Amino acid sequence: MLKLYKILFFNTMILGTLIAISSYTWLGMWMGLEINLLSIIPLMSSSKNMFASEASLKYFITQSMASLILLLSIILMLVSTEFITPMMNPALETLLNSALLTKLGAAPFHYWFPEIMEGLNWFNCSILLTWQKIAPMSLLMNNWLQVNFMTFIILASLSVSILMSFNQVSLRKIMAFSSINHIAWMIAAFMASASAWFIYILIYIVITLNITLIFNYGKLLFINQLPLFFKQNKITKLSLMINFLSLGGLPPFLGFLPKWITINWLVLSKHSILAFILIIFTLVMLYIYVRILMSSLVIQHNETKISMQNIGVFPAFMLNFISLSSLLSCTFLFNLI
Repeated sequence: MLKLYKILFFNTMILGTLIAISSYTWLGMWMGLEINLLSIIPLMSSSKNMFASEASLKYFITQSMASLILLLSIILMLVSTEFITPMMNPALETLLNSALLTKLGAAPFHYWFPEIMEGLNWFNCSILLTWQKIAPMSLLMNNWLQVNFMTFIILASLSVSILMSFNQVSLRKIMAFSSINHIAWMIAAFMASASAWFIYILIYIVITLNITLIFNYGKLLFINQLPLFFKQNKITKLSLMINFLSLGGLPPFLGFLPKWITINWLVLSKHSILAFILIIFTLVMLYIYVRILMSSLVIQHNETKISMQNIGVFPAFMLNFISLSSLLSCTFLFNLI
């Protein structure tokens, strides 16, 4: 049963993000981030689950440290320059960007992210993977970006996500490292174009919600639970395969569209080498996604000839239909425009 206080904190979590991205001052943005943080802690913690309580405490400590560094850098910049000069103090600017990247979970500030994901249920994981990315990225995008520093963050996020995803058996950790990989793409997208970032994060949220909805339905936490679940669910198996391939950016599916737009903008912005590196690393990440689906792609498990049970949730089928049909629709739309 959904408790009333969780509905209240869910609404204040959304309100905190909206305050952060619509504020005109840095202190207002910081306040919005704090409201968001204090609202998500009760959603994460659970008196019946020790791991969830531990994860919420880790999340609170990490985010509090990042908020403290953010507030410190804001105060130091107000004291030193009063934000009058367009070219701010590079050291303080790096400190402020680092605090936002810590809140985001980008490498090399990512150490808290997989550990906290491992202790949460799929509902809280989906919030952490999707909604919690919006406010820090919006503040980063409106900030003065140091190209060399951001390029280093992109390369670090790509390298860490790929190296740490190998030999992982936990689906929650794989989704966490997948998110770090997509953070690199999103940073590259808003370095090139704000509209490319908006399209990217919107489609990423749709695909991630699809996957977490299926994992939550099947109570799946580890890779070795997938074959038994796939044996009973043909439609769900197809949906999960489509969504993972879409998450990897395979061309027939919706996940290819934001990568296509980002590569286009990067090439137009004279960042062709960065676009090439992103493509190469994404191919390796796609191999990791295929490894998850390997038990259903090859014939090594007995399966029933008829579907034993299906997902009786209409939104799940609608979201998967969107994943299948939207790339074609968007292509026609862009051609008409």
